[in-house]
Amino acid sequence: MDVVRIMESLAEQGVTVLFKVDAERLRDATRPWTFVASGAPLGGDLLVRTDAVSLEACLEVCLPRLRELGLVIPD
Repeated sequence: MDVVRIMESLAEQGVTVLFKVDAERLRDATRPWTFVASGAPLGGDLLVRTDAVSLEACLEVCLPRLRELGLVIPD
């Protein structure tokens, strides 16, 4: 999975994406990664967000949701 290509594709469609890893949650082993997507293509104030154990796990949750909302996500 080419994460950079996916993020660039989302940005080109007007979506702002934020990835975060939290040091405290990493130490506590409690889903330290956060993914948040927002922007006009998602309709108003809608956010697509999840907390997960890894960057890949965030994508597994959020990419299908973004596709459901009509965004084009490269393979």
